[in-house]
Amino acid sequence: MKRSNLKQLALCGAMVAAILSGSVQAQTAVQTSAASAPSAKDAKAANRKLQRNIVKVLARTKGLVSSAIAVRAKDGDVILEGAVPEESQMTLATKATEGVPGVKSVKNMLTLSQF
Repeated sequence: MKRSNLKQLALCGAMVAAILSGSVQAQTAVQTSAASAPSAKDAKAANRKLQRNIVKVLARTKGLVSSAIAVRAKDGDVILEGAVPEESQMTLATKATEGVPGVKSVKNMLTLSQF
């Protein structure tokens, strides 16, 4: 082969290698970011775990009647719903919930009700 043809062939080979290398790096970056993002299933499991932890903490909180309190949790945001017999228990439930690891915010929608 002529020298100029060899140079062109080498240049084409280098271009193909560069293109393939970039494609592999891009694919690896996409796989890495997809692996680090939690799946919907993992997120639901984390929400349920947080909800269970909050229910346990509320049940163990002295001076709080938690049997009529429902807990909803999503990505660390918590909503307390239901009823308590005294207004002071509304604050107690909120403070106890705020102390649970993983809780970002608490929306207290509890109402007063005599059981």
